[in-house]
Amino acid sequence: LTDLARSLKEQGLPVIGLAAGEPDFDTPEAISEAGIQAIKEGVTRYTPNSGTSELRTAICKKLKEDNGLEYTPEEVVVSNGAKQSIAQAVAATCGPGDEVIVPAPFWVSYPEMVRLSGAEPVILEC
Repeated sequence: LTDLARSLKEQGLPVIGLAAGEPDFDTPEAISEAGIQAIKEGVTRYTPNSGTSELRTAICKKLKEDNGLEYTPEEVVVSNGAKQSIAQAVAATCGPGDEVIVPAPFWVSYPEMVRLSGAEPVILEC
C-alpha cells in the first residue's frame, strides 16, 4: 500500500498515505546528533529487553512533568513500535480456544498476530 500511495502521489494525485506509519518529516537535528554521538562513544550494543534504565527514568520524568502522571521505571517498557508490543502481548496471553476482539479498521497484520497465537480474531466494526 505504501508503494501504491507513493506512485499515486508521483502521478500528482492527492493521496494521504496511512499505510507505513512513518513520519512525514526528517529526524530532528538533536536526535540525529545524539545518535551520531552514541555511535562515536561505542553505545551500539543490545539493550535490556525493557529498555535502558536511563531511558525509562527519563520517560517517567517526562510523563510527570508534562502530563502529571507518576510511574516508576519498573512500570515502563520501551519497544521498537506498537506492532511489536501488541504481537508480544497477544503471544504471551492468547492461545487455542481464545477469541480476540480486533477493532476495525485495523492494520492487516493484527488478525494474523492473533492466529499465530492459536486464537481466533473477532473483527468488531467501529
